[in-house]
Amino acid sequence: MTSENQIIVPHIWYDKEAIAAAHFYASVFPESRVTSVTTLRDTPSGDCDQVSFEIWGQKFMGISAGPYFKLNPSISFFANFDPSRDKDAAQQLDEIWDKLSEGGTALMPLGEYPFSKRYGWLQDRYGVSWQLILTNPEGEERPSIIPSLLFVGDQCGKAEEAMTFYQSVFHNTRQGLVTRYPAGMEPDQEGTVMFADFMLENLWFTVMDSAHNHQFSFNEAISFMVKCDTQEEIDHYWDKLSAVPEAEQCGWLKDKFGISWQIVPAGMDEMMKQGTPEQRARVTKAFLAMKKFNLAALRQAYEGE
Repeated sequence: MTSENQIIVPHIWYDKEAIAAAHFYASVFPESRVTSVTTLRDTPSGDCDQVSFEIWGQKFMGISAGPYFKLNPSISFFANFDPSRDKDAAQQLDEIWDKLSEGGTALMPLGEYPFSKRYGWLQDRYGVSWQLILTNPEGEERPSIIPSLLFVGDQCGKAEEAMTFYQSVFHNTRQGLVTRYPAGMEPDQEGTVMFADFMLENLWFTVMDSAHNHQFSFNEAISFMVKCDTQEEIDHYWDKLSAVPEAEQCGWLKDKFGISWQIVPAGMDEMMKQGTPEQRARVTKAFLAMKKFNLAALRQAYEGE
């Protein structure tokens, strides 16, 4: 998969550190760079920096839009270090762990676990959670970076339902492996998902259920942008995914599991990057008044019609 055709883009909401965080990740991971920075003016959060960046070839977006949502480990990112692709994978994992750890917090210390010779889970200095793992080279190859959804609290036990649901909503999908909890791993319930992965539109995800007492749940701090070419696509994803009417705002919605999505026109990036300050201001004013995006109205605002 090249990042050029990446339809689903993880989006990270920061208080005011989006640009610093993007440059930090570009310095930590291979094949990583900041691709663009734009400023949205006169939003409800004031002027907001929006940054597009790539981590290990995968597209991300970040925004500095105030202290409204706190990043937590319910959505994290797997970083896969594969010895069959890179003979120095273990050394690279350790180096990246050290860099991400500076000013961060270890959630599961780096070490040997039953499922991997080298694994650790941490929250970096900006609050983003990473799971670094030395993968099994005999298994089927996976991308280097994979978003991971942890179903806890009242969502615990719903990982499999979510995986099936998302595959019914998106067009280009694939089921990967599913590992279930065996008996005797209380509080985790036998048969619920210990680890599973699946693909939506060329982007792999992992899901896990955890019945332990976690003091966090899904929120808007990490969402997933879905880039749509037509109004028909926008309508499709909006109708299928949106389950919380009061969360509908500026292309954002919340699904029945509490995960946030942004259903956006693919051309919006270009409008915001290439438009004049006046064009950007008109588009921003137009989309701030919308719940579901109206592609024709956004184009009219851009063109000044």
